Amino acid sequence: MLIGIVFWVLAVVAVAAGVAVFVADSMARATYALAVSFIAVGVQILLLQQSYLGLITILMMVMEMAVMAVYMVMFMGMNPALMPMDMTHGKKTAIGASVGAFVLLAGGALLIPWPQRRGEPPDELTHALGLEIMGEKMLVMAVIGPVMVATIVAGVVLAAGRTRYDRFGDDLHRRPGDDPQSGGVGR
Repeated sequence: MLIGIVFWVLAVVAVAAGVAVFVADSMARATYALAVSFIAVGVQILLLQQSYLGLITILMMVMEMAVMAVYMVMFMGMNPALMPMDMTHGKKTAIGASVGAFVLLAGGALLIPWPQRRGEPPDELTHALGLEIMGEKMLVMAVIGPVMVATIVAGVVLAAGRTRYDRFGDDLHRRPGDDPQSGGVGR
C-alpha cells in the first residue's frame, strides 16, 4: 500500500515538473524542472524493482542536466537562472506538432494489437536486460564517464570570467585582492 502511494505521488511530481518545464521563465529553471521530472520517473522505476534501469535513468538525467547547465553558463555569458525567456518562434507549429505526435503515439498504443509473449523471462531479468542494452559496450561507458566529468570541469573553468588568480596573483597571499573588476569576491 505504501509503495503504491509513493508511486502515485511520484507520478504527480513527474507530471507537475514536466509541466513546469514549459511554464518556467528561464532556461535554468526549466532544466531543473526537467531533472526533477526524470528523477521522479527513475524512482518510480526503482519502485518497480528495476534497479538497473532506475539508476541509469536517474544518473543519465542528472548528468545531462548538469552538462546542460554548465553549457548554458559557458556560452550564454550570463546567469541563465535570472534571465527570463519566452519561446516566441513557431509556438503554434510546435503545439500542433506536439499534439499530433501525442495523438499518433497514443492511437498506436491503443489501437494496434500487442504481440503475445513467447517463452519465459530469464531468472535474472535485470541482469539480462543490462546485457541486452550494454552488450560489449561496458568498457566504452566506463571510459566515457571520466571523460564527461573532465568535460564538465573544463566547461566550468572556461566559463569562469575571472578566478582567484585574477584577484590575488600567483602566490594567492596578496591582501587585499587586486581585482581588476571592482565589486568581486575578496573586496
